[in-house]
Amino acid sequence: MKKLLIYILLIINTSAVLAQSEQSPIVLHNDSTPLTQKEIDRLFWKPDPMRAVWLGAIVPGLGQIYNRSYWKIPIVYGGFMGCIYAITWTSNRYAGYKNAYRDIYFDIRNGAVTNDPSKSYIAILPEGYTIDRMGGASAYQNRLKEWQNTSHRNRDLAIAVTAIVYALTLIDAYVDAQLFDFDISTDLSLNVQPQLYYDLQNQRSTEVKLAIQF
Repeated sequence: MKKLLIYILLIINTSAVLAQSEQSPIVLHNDSTPLTQKEIDRLFWKPDPMRAVWLGAIVPGLGQIYNRSYWKIPIVYGGFMGCIYAITWTSNRYAGYKNAYRDIYFDIRNGAVTNDPSKSYIAILPEGYTIDRMGGASAYQNRLKEWQNTSHRNRDLAIAVTAIVYALTLIDAYVDAQLFDFDISTDLSLNVQPQLYYDLQNQRSTEVKLAIQF
């Protein structure tokens, strides 16, 4: 009877302790102030990779902000600003060479090539150069055609690089979210312990087990 009574008291005490541990709020180690549910969620928060990708797809750099990788924001927007500048500059050059080539093409056909500074093909000439110095109207026309094609390729290349930078920001947001809680510390530990080994004939042998934790 005495043993039964002790057993019942142990069960009651264990249940009370478990109930109290489930109802007690989480507290900091050195602080008696309990954490709120919002603070707990912030401590154990982990980004969703797909949400990071969608946010970055809508607004470039928003995925990095969502992942709390704020130091990447200048890199992202610096890359996009450089790409936008390259697209703008090459597009203006392409438009200028295209207009100059078109104008000199029709003036050559009509025999109306002049050195009028208001003409697009004259205004685009390098400083100190004339049509004659460029080898004549026909040679200058061919040169404008080459410049037009080169600037067109450069503009397309700038657009392609911008698309690649955009894709890289999405890939970075996804990978960064996936590896958010990945331990990248250099703290390596080697665990050496003996271990018994049984072969197919049930013969026992002793071996040393090496386990590297990283």
